[in-house]
Amino acid sequence: MIRVRDLRIDYENVCAVSDVSFEVGPGEVCGLIGPNGAGKTSTMRALTGLLEPTYGEIEMAGVDMREHPRQACRLVGFMPDAPPMYDDLLCWEFLDLFAGSYGLPREQRPRVIAERLDQVGLTGKREAAIATLSRGMRQRLMLAKTLLPDPQVIILDEPASGVDPQGRIDLKNVIKRLSAEGKSVLVSSHILSEMTEFCTSVAIMERGRLVASGSIDELRHQVMGGFTLAIQVVGSADALIDQLETELLVHDIRQVDGHVQARFNGSEEDGADLLARLIGAGIRVRSFAPMKQGLEELFLKIGARELS
Repeated sequence: MIRVRDLRIDYENVCAVSDVSFEVGPGEVCGLIGPNGAGKTSTMRALTGLLEPTYGEIEMAGVDMREHPRQACRLVGFMPDAPPMYDDLLCWEFLDLFAGSYGLPREQRPRVIAERLDQVGLTGKREAAIATLSRGMRQRLMLAKTLLPDPQVIILDEPASGVDPQGRIDLKNVIKRLSAEGKSVLVSSHILSEMTEFCTSVAIMERGRLVASGSIDELRHQVMGGFTLAIQVVGSADALIDQLETELLVHDIRQVDGHVQARFNGSEEDGADLLARLIGAGIRVRSFAPMKQGLEELFLKIGARELS
């Protein structure tokens, strides 16, 4: 897991990161988001040992980055934004070069390289020269390189930058698979709509400070006051709307595209009780579920709150 406590990073007279603390547990995918200049890249560089912080604690899978940097770095796979590559190598040669530097036995390398190329959807480019790859394919090849040593912690800085739609789908599936394997994943990206699909938690930075962190559901409830329910019924929705108008935890009721939406300020248990009351009132409920709201709305709400 990733554990950061009271992290501070100074550049001469400029404080880039101030007293940042957060954790990313096993199997968790945390989205590190914020505007340009918020301190995201500096934080990631400190987490990977590329930048020495002014002070603070950093642990990778239980290993202290300052006390045992080499041991901690062996547990981390880092993919920077727009990393340099060797254009004169073929894709498999590039991966073989780094497999050797990671200490993978020579007899294992062909199998591991084939697995990583398949994992990022580049099997067909095994013999292609890196110079011929698009920006998106280069990103996917660098991700394959990052995963070669099977790291326990994966840190990805703008991994979807320049990646085509199919590559983004592949990337999303890779991240979900890493989460299922119990890896701790920290992802920085400007594409918040796609991060919503795989992030389990979020850390929001603004002007070098961490303004909010935690699970997406917890922050959404804390900042936005509950969630939006989407309910469909068999037949007319009039009886449903009449019943919802009597509920103290329900407000802002509206009909949208054949279903009823309403803001709900209760817990999951309260939601289950509401569903039971609707059914008990004879309303034939076809579907009843919270709408999945994107990180964009959450980010804007928190940013507006912090800057006000």
